[in-house]
Amino acid sequence: MLTKIKNKYIDTAFFRYVLVLAVPMIIQNAITSFVSFLDNIMVGQVGTEQMSGVAIVNQLIFVFNICIWGGVSGAGIFGTQFYGKGDYEGQKYAFRFKMYACIIIAGIALLLFGFFDTNLISLYLSDGGSVGNTALALQYGEQYLRIMMAGLVPFAVSQAYVNTIRETGHTFVPMLASLAAVVTNLVLDYVLIFGIGGIPAYGVQGAAIATVAARFVECAIVVIWAYTHLEQNPYLKGAYHGFSVPGYILSGIIKKGTPLMFNEMLWAVGMAVIAQCYAVRGLEVVAAQNISSTISNLFNIVYLQLGGCISIVVGQLLGAGRLEEARDKDNKMIFFCVFCCMGVSLIMIFAGRYFPMIYKTEDSIKELAGRFIMISALVMPLCAFSHASYFTLRSGGKTGITFLFDSVYTWVIVIPLATILAKHTALTIEMVFFFVSFTEIIKVTIGYFMIRSDIWLQNIVKEP
Repeated sequence: MLTKIKNKYIDTAFFRYVLVLAVPMIIQNAITSFVSFLDNIMVGQVGTEQMSGVAIVNQLIFVFNICIWGGVSGAGIFGTQFYGKGDYEGQKYAFRFKMYACIIIAGIALLLFGFFDTNLISLYLSDGGSVGNTALALQYGEQYLRIMMAGLVPFAVSQAYVNTIRETGHTFVPMLASLAAVVTNLVLDYVLIFGIGGIPAYGVQGAAIATVAARFVECAIVVIWAYTHLEQNPYLKGAYHGFSVPGYILSGIIKKGTPLMFNEMLWAVGMAVIAQCYAVRGLEVVAAQNISSTISNLFNIVYLQLGGCISIVVGQLLGAGRLEEARDKDNKMIFFCVFCCMGVSLIMIFAGRYFPMIYKTEDSIKELAGRFIMISALVMPLCAFSHASYFTLRSGGKTGITFLFDSVYTWVIVIPLATILAKHTALTIEMVFFFVSFTEIIKVTIGYFMIRSDIWLQNIVKEP
């Protein structure tokens, strides 16, 4: 029995390969998350209202970021399989589609944030609770958002390149670009938030300027590297020598990618709606959620990036027509992902509650954030499995199913539950958060049977 389990789920040599692929991605996102953590701390030194205003805007920016990732991911399914097949021409057209999607999404976001900034921020502000001034939080949020809008386009462009570069297995360069961006952000944060050497203290506006500058730095590094290493990025040759995408590729991306794009968008909006449900309990909850999510993200990157590796490894194998090998490697990667996250969860349980103590804010906010972190740690192994299942289904082009699996689940189950519990019961916000978080068990069950069914085992880039 043990031998059978070992053969099916454990392969140390393969795990080492996965780590070589995943570690740069994990480091890249760990650095980014850590800087967000430090950014939060620095803004939090200025005041609770400032931190809450920034937190609300970052929730809105998060929706934009996810929409961008959704826009590139649909074409990314094809790009990965084209690369596995050795079809660089097909990969070029997939890249071209990503650029179109990113520019359109960025344009829509600029219009929404430009005309509805006050309305969007106000959704998260409630006079309930005993901590903070909502009018001040709104003012600081508006200041922060107006500047952050300047970073939307460079972020969108960089993600089109980063997503395609990763398809080829080159995860180290995006990591270095992210590192440079993080250093830029961190240095400018300190200088511009607090004011040093004759430079005025700009507070939340300084934090926004630092982030925008970092976006431009990351974009520049990725684009310059891509075009100075064309032998490693052959899909870029002639990428802008036209605007067309062959009909069979375009129809395939639209058919498979549209559900994925809408899934990412609706999921991100769903997360924003859930955050708004919590926010009705007062500014104290907004601040605590901001601290909790920032710290949780430091740990969540493990399962997020291991899941991303599934889409790369399994996608390439499916594109090469090696279906049995794809199933075998997928089983092992899911096991590895959950196993790693069980360890990360334990670390988070014992260490996570100390992080809020670093923040200069009310003790009640720190204590509440610590309880949120504990709940997030407990649910992490479940999230690891459902996330791995999602990327498995996506790598095989089953984007319609992932839409049901992710967005429909969020809007049909999670949001109604969060709305009822947060707005219409006397449960503590910690208990509300607990019950909402552990609905993940439903996704785990569905994901298990979806993977076992082998419906995802297919090559979607065969000749037309």
